[in-house]
Amino acid sequence: MFYVALTFGLQDDTPLAVERMIGTIEAAGNRHGVPDPLQMTVAVSDGRRLWAFRYSTERHSRTLFFSTDVRTLRALHPEIEALREVADGARIVVSEPLGDLTGAWHEVPESSYGHVADGGGELRGLVPRPA
Repeated sequence: MFYVALTFGLQDDTPLAVERMIGTIEAAGNRHGVPDPLQMTVAVSDGRRLWAFRYSTERHSRTLFFSTDVRTLRALHPEIEALREVADGARIVVSEPLGDLTGAWHEVPESSYGHVADGGGELRGLVPRPA
């Protein structure tokens, strides 16, 4: 999947490349009679930005979560020493929430992706595209 996304311009337009990768894999699966050919949670980073994708053909993906900004977590949970060691603006992306911290985890919706850069983030819909 990584190499297919690279072929479609992963370094230039990450979301579009992943949408084209999804479209290509689903089309190949459909041609060969594979039911629900894709189930994925994928994270990609260029060292400055992070994208995390959640998608499945059957529209029932495994879970994917991202953390609240660390500065906010520190304010909510000053008793947790480990949070003082994480860089300001950091985000954590996981398949399942770590611990039970109120306000710490946000689920990436089905057929969506999150983008984090410079401490800010956003969620967007993910639409498979033909290559």
